Amino acid sequence: MNNLYDKLIRKESKLAVIGLGYVGLPIALEFAKKIKVIGFDISEERVNMMKQGIDPSGELDKSAFDNCDIEYTTSHEKLKEANFFIVAVPTPIDDHKLPDLKPLLGATGSIGSVLKKGDYVVFESTVYPGCTEEDCIPLLEILSGLKFMEDFKVGYSPERINPGDREHTLAKTIKVVSGCDEESLDIIAKTYEIVVKAGVFRAASIKVAEAAKIIENTQRDINIAFMNELSIIFSRMGINTYDVLDAASTKWNFLRFSPGLVGGHCIGVDPYYLTHKAQQLDYHSQVINSGRYVNDTMGFYVAKQTVKKIISFGKDISKAKVLVMGATFKENVEDIRNSKVADVVKELKSFSVNIDITDPRASSEHLKKEYGFGLVDKIGDNYDAIIVCVNHTEYLNFDEKYFQSISSKPGLLVDVKGLYRGKIKEMNYWSL
Repeated sequence: MNNLYDKLIRKESKLAVIGLGYVGLPIALEFAKKIKVIGFDISEERVNMMKQGIDPSGELDKSAFDNCDIEYTTSHEKLKEANFFIVAVPTPIDDHKLPDLKPLLGATGSIGSVLKKGDYVVFESTVYPGCTEEDCIPLLEILSGLKFMEDFKVGYSPERINPGDREHTLAKTIKVVSGCDEESLDIIAKTYEIVVKAGVFRAASIKVAEAAKIIENTQRDINIAFMNELSIIFSRMGINTYDVLDAASTKWNFLRFSPGLVGGHCIGVDPYYLTHKAQQLDYHSQVINSGRYVNDTMGFYVAKQTVKKIISFGKDISKAKVLVMGATFKENVEDIRNSKVADVVKELKSFSVNIDITDPRASSEHLKKEYGFGLVDKIGDNYDAIIVCVNHTEYLNFDEKYFQSISSKPGLLVDVKGLYRGKIKEMNYWSL
């Protein structure tokens, strides 16, 4: 059968990836090792970096760009050469914590203007169930003048790329795929099988695939919220949460999650897409919203606990000096989007605390633009408290002597992720 999959394999047709961020670029490069690919991004600066074999997200090595049949472009005209489109743009929330579909609909519009009969469009961006069929497909029809199902086909295959994770890569992680009918499901599944060695799972429908993705992150969010709430309770009891987890984890069916700052563009965002859709259906989510509240307030909680402890040492909080270590949303990435470290800094500033912020991976320029604060060039000394917010690899080998060397006495180490548990003997120590 001379279908689109066969044409892609024979390099008679091209696949285009729209959005070359931490999700889109790895997908584009994996496919480009096997078939012809067009990599599209709206940023000229990012495209120029990729042409030089540099990943703007800092996730991929230069070798990932080797032996790839790919053209990078910002030209909508170039997209006309493609027949299979993959959309991998961000789906953030706005200031009111509501879904912001502007990037998704912008990408959909770009495809709609070049869509041809027989083309396929697959969305990877995380959305609420129904978004592909209710928001994206009608726009494709309007802008292309074509009829869905008759002239073009659509599918949804949620991204599962984990920033900073070199183990669970695209090729090694089972890919959920869906289509608008049996034929499209088959072609989409076979196309992804070109690059996903772990295989694909064929979801029952597009809505099922959308829902599967959104509950993956929502489940994790709720579990971490439970741990964060436990950490607040255990702190009042004077016991360490990680000690409790060590004990509880000896049972075979205990699920070990850890407390922490939940930010980023997945776990800290996706649940709001689900609660938004639920509200449209006249259901006010209780558990999901409660989990979000707990996790959204943890940055402020960490800062307040730090301030309370500094005051308990008899120090004037307005003259206190605090070092915040780590500013990215998670360990070993450069990404600062929706970093809850910003909440820690904001709350400390509200108490007029003098703050230095350091991070071996984040960009000071990006932080200033996003949150209004930058990084110090050099770590000082005489800090009344040190808050290690992010467990970057660079911080793993620090010992108590190092922290003492940059602290005033008595010195306080706030270890958000419990990195140094059992290693701090003389300084005051607190963790979630």
